[in-house]
Amino acid sequence: MSVSETSHPSKFAEIIPVTQATGPYYWGIDIGGTGIKLGLVDSAGYTVAFKSIPTLESEGPEAAVKRVGEVVSQIETDLGITGQVPHIGLGAPGPMDLPKGLLVAPPQLPSWWGFNIVKAISDLTGRPVSFLNDANAAAYGEFWIGTGQGSDSMILLTLGTGVGGGIIVDGELVNGVNSFGSECGHILIDPSDKARLCVWGGGRGQLEAYASASAVVDRTRERLQEGATSSLSGVLGGANNELTAKKVYEAAKNEGDALALEIVDETAKWLGIGVTSLVHALDPGVVTLGGAMNFGGEECPIGRRFLSGIIAEFQQRTFPNVFEGTSIAFATLGAAAGYLGLAGYARKQHAKPT
Repeated sequence: MSVSETSHPSKFAEIIPVTQATGPYYWGIDIGGTGIKLGLVDSAGYTVAFKSIPTLESEGPEAAVKRVGEVVSQIETDLGITGQVPHIGLGAPGPMDLPKGLLVAPPQLPSWWGFNIVKAISDLTGRPVSFLNDANAAAYGEFWIGTGQGSDSMILLTLGTGVGGGIIVDGELVNGVNSFGSECGHILIDPSDKARLCVWGGGRGQLEAYASASAVVDRTRERLQEGATSSLSGVLGGANNELTAKKVYEAAKNEGDALALEIVDETAKWLGIGVTSLVHALDPGVVTLGGAMNFGGEECPIGRRFLSGIIAEFQQRTFPNVFEGTSIAFATLGAAAGYLGLAGYARKQHAKPT
């Protein structure tokens, strides 16, 4: 599911020749349920090579690791930079055990549960591997060379099927004792016994249950079933019966549909409440909104309306000086944020004294 219309990739995602790059280089390897992104990034954050390969989840993690190793070796040989890539950044969906390098129970990768992905890739490549939750990786990318560049602290919310998050305080990622740090989508915003459930079914009253693409679909479907007048009624009753957040966005943008606009505004309100709680706990100065569900982003009137609604709700609920000192904006790295952040984090870890 994608709601975003933004088609302009970040300059950091555009491939530059090695002759224009600044070594050493770092791999960012972003593992997903259907695909694995491998980006080779220079020390300034520019991409010198990129490859996407299918995860082929059912074949198991060992087969995937072997294919990752083949790509890494081939690209480094082709670019003539063998020996100039000292560290690898690796990201995956949770739950995970970061200190042990384990994929504990990621729902997108059921045959990978309990697999020590860090050891496998480190053994194969002969290099140290730094391991992150995928949303934290995206957060570090935006912090390093994206919307949060130049800041000391930042919160990223990734809006998609669920709501992910990443938190950076004084330049350091908040990973947490249980490798669950920065899970912003699971903060509580509705304490009632009848509060909505998260997409994964167990989180009652959490931000993800109100402000994700899944929540947008669920809330819209409920209103339609209650008899709300909308151009989306035909979608709900159509042959494929496939209501999506993208269709809600399109109804708002192309038809000015009252229900669709109401859903966008409500989603902004819930996000504004969540942002307020996070800012009051951390006071980062910068809040960034990433992920596919941005209702067109900064380039679209609906996206700008969405962002303005979040900011207005935050203003109503916070202190004047906190409002004045906090920037809330869309992310700028797009789908490249994950591998760029992983490469940047590898760079950071490599620079640490041993």
